[in-house]
Amino acid sequence: MRATLIYGAGDIRVENVPDPKIHRPTDAVVRVLRSCICGSDLWPYGSREATEHGDRIGHEFLGIVEELGSDVSGLKRGDLVVAPFVWSDNTCDFCAEGLQTSCRHGGFWASDDVDGGQGEAVRVPQAQGTLVKLPVAEDSALLPSLLTLSDVFCTGHHCAVTAGVGPRTTVTVVGDGAVGLCAVLAAKRLGAERIILMGRHKVRTDLGRDFGATDVVAERGEEGIERVRELTGGDGTHTVLECVGTLPALRMSVGAVRAGGTISRVGAPQYDEVPLGFPEFANNLTLTGGMAPARAYIEELLPDVLEGRIEPGRVFDRTVDMDGVPDGYRAMADREALKVLVKP
Repeated sequence: MRATLIYGAGDIRVENVPDPKIHRPTDAVVRVLRSCICGSDLWPYGSREATEHGDRIGHEFLGIVEELGSDVSGLKRGDLVVAPFVWSDNTCDFCAEGLQTSCRHGGFWASDDVDGGQGEAVRVPQAQGTLVKLPVAEDSALLPSLLTLSDVFCTGHHCAVTAGVGPRTTVTVVGDGAVGLCAVLAAKRLGAERIILMGRHKVRTDLGRDFGATDVVAERGEEGIERVRELTGGDGTHTVLECVGTLPALRMSVGAVRAGGTISRVGAPQYDEVPLGFPEFANNLTLTGGMAPARAYIEELLPDVLEGRIEPGRVFDRTVDMDGVPDGYRAMADREALKVLVKP
């Protein structure tokens, strides 16, 4: 089969790799119908050291079950399924607590001997706990939105949930990438009273308004912080959803949050130290967030996608086949595309 490999910064290739096969009785093999490129994939794309042998990449996909190990129940060949971006048994103590990202028997796509999501097929470990069946046909127009349950919409939802977003909550979302826009949509779904989106790419912020943003702040740094405070009578917002992962984004988050408020960060952090000193301590700020346990949220969010109440798939603004994946990475890195859908 064909799959995506990364050899170094800016070096994405599509090559032939061995077809996935059942290794353990808890495995399944899924033929990929839709995959995508994640903003977090752009970090290694921009900085990975060159290697002689490429590594598999990709962690968001949905597809058709083609083979099942003998211990897998609840699924059958031909089922359409979505896979969270971390595989898990969904039964251990951490999974029972809704923290499948820390599953005692789980792991990550494209690591060790597990396939990456940006290919024609994937061997799925712990298939019974990982895969969620989707009650639609493989040609459904809902596939892009259903694919967001693999990662990006669940990540935006996790950001809003851990921040405590709810009715009468004011929210600032830092970042107009796909995760930030999904955080806007999630905050709106949870009943936020006011949602300020910090972003300066008009096409993206226009979509953010469609998703529920009440205000857009294009300024950055201290100017951006001041603008948020102007919009909130000097206080800042109850919650800030940091969806970028850079230190400047976190600093804006700290500056934009109200006393007693909560900052949730889900952007993969590209820094080691957090700027929380005595002023933040004195203001009783809470810092939360982290890697989203997408598997914990899929069943909750699925009905709203199936019934059309939300359309997170609108974050996809470009579709490519396997040959187009390298250019899809380039387009996202160059800000020519918001999020690229891959149709093998």
